[in-house]
Amino acid sequence: MKNLKHMVSFASGLIFIAFSIRTPAQDWPQWRGPNRDDKVPDFTPPKTWPQELHQQWKVTVGQADASPALAGGKLYVFTRQEDNEVVQCLDAATGKELWNYKYEVLAINGPAARQHAGPRSSPTVAEGKVITLGVRGVLSCLDAADGKLVWQKKDIHGWPKFFTAMSPLVVNSLCIAQLGDENDGVIIAYDLSTGDEKWKWSGDGTAYASPVVMSIGDTKLIIAQTDKRVVAINAADGKLVWEAPFQGSGMGGYNAATPIIEGQTIIYTGAGRGAIAVQLEKQRGTFTGKQLWANTEVSPRFCSPVLKDGLLFGLSEKAGFYCINAKTGQTAWNEPDAKRGGFGSILDAGSELIALTPKSHLIVFQPSDKAYTEVANIKVADTDTYAQPVLAGNKLFIEDANSVTLWTLD
Repeated sequence: MKNLKHMVSFASGLIFIAFSIRTPAQDWPQWRGPNRDDKVPDFTPPKTWPQELHQQWKVTVGQADASPALAGGKLYVFTRQEDNEVVQCLDAATGKELWNYKYEVLAINGPAARQHAGPRSSPTVAEGKVITLGVRGVLSCLDAADGKLVWQKKDIHGWPKFFTAMSPLVVNSLCIAQLGDENDGVIIAYDLSTGDEKWKWSGDGTAYASPVVMSIGDTKLIIAQTDKRVVAINAADGKLVWEAPFQGSGMGGYNAATPIIEGQTIIYTGAGRGAIAVQLEKQRGTFTGKQLWANTEVSPRFCSPVLKDGLLFGLSEKAGFYCINAKTGQTAWNEPDAKRGGFGSILDAGSELIALTPKSHLIVFQPSDKAYTEVANIKVADTDTYAQPVLAGNKLFIEDANSVTLWTLD
């Protein structure tokens, strides 16, 4: 396997082509990686973390909070450039643009647009296609090889108050998207190849979290946070099989964090409401949920937590890292005095956790339930960073306010 490209086929039908300078590594083809869990496969950390990384290239791409997607040696970036939303395909090794696709989009206004006028939704690469969701609800499917438009849906369902943030999901050759506003939303499935609507569920408004897939027996479920609920939708026909109330309150009380799946357990989190773990079971064709625990001591606002070895690590709305025992729901530790900002992301990189904060600090810390122990703190950009980092082998792609940089760990 050394220095060779190898292909790994997943049951979802997605194909990820591994490449790396130093060790084999899978691609990062969608929001939160291959399985939407922020787990980095095959990463070997340096024996000693350096004070700074090595810059290989830097390319100006436009304004966005959307995280890049990495697939087959290509980096797919979704940004705003003047009056257009632009999908760019870059050679991951050199940063050279291979193609771009753009469409005109009206400017957004209000508090959410002052520093965040670009897309928040990350591209999804699957089955030779690239799917993007623009801030005003434009859902596009492009050919990943040449950027030609396959199909597009415009202005059919609107968008929530702070504009779209959900990243499209592909399962069973269907493109799953949450569209609409906080009062009138849908979870909808389109045929990936044709754009034909296959099913639609319209039981609640739309929020900002991205859906994930859960398998129970031979049934695949779409687990999604809507405006006021957490729902399980049958991926085959769009029927609701389980739901639980999960409504926020106040200015920041919306659903923005991605649910976590561990076997038959769903862990969902929200600002001001903490974390809840539910075990989902299927008996005689009926799904039931049993709450295992609830923790209201620490809550994320934007950061989707990561589950590692029975521990839940996150970045709270009060700006500090925290750890919850995912078996008992008890808080193991938190950083009450930290000032890292409610945005941010955390990757499970094997023996270490790697986080990126809004002030562009790449922070490495130990995955321990004893205390927060920092290993490294490296500045990786000159402007704020709201997109998630992409880590593959010793390659680290960082998107800041208007550019993408490839850093390497040597």
